[in-house]
Amino acid sequence: MPAAALKPKSLPTQSTVKRAVLLDSPYAPAQKRPLPAGRPREWYVTHNRRLKAMRLAIALLDSGVYLPNQARNETIRSTAESVGIHPPSDTTCHMVRALMRYSR
Repeated sequence: MPAAALKPKSLPTQSTVKRAVLLDSPYAPAQKRPLPAGRPREWYVTHNRRLKAMRLAIALLDSGVYLPNQARNETIRSTAESVGIHPPSDTTCHMVRALMRYSR
């Protein structure tokens, strides 16, 4: 028997399924886990800043801001306010634009 016949058939993806797959709504974020202990404080600050920048970049993309030059600091901060995130610093705003730039 050929090896290909032994493989289990994979589930259809969004592009191959006959009808649209409904997403679970509303979205519930994954369970948070505590960060590992014993790292320098700067590691935790950078880690949390990256997470915040990713959340903001996703919110901007969802709201129709697709290019980094469209995402000025005021736009990023107003998006943060509408999503319920504390206003980001200039460094975090710069990081959001960098994420949007390098994801293309």
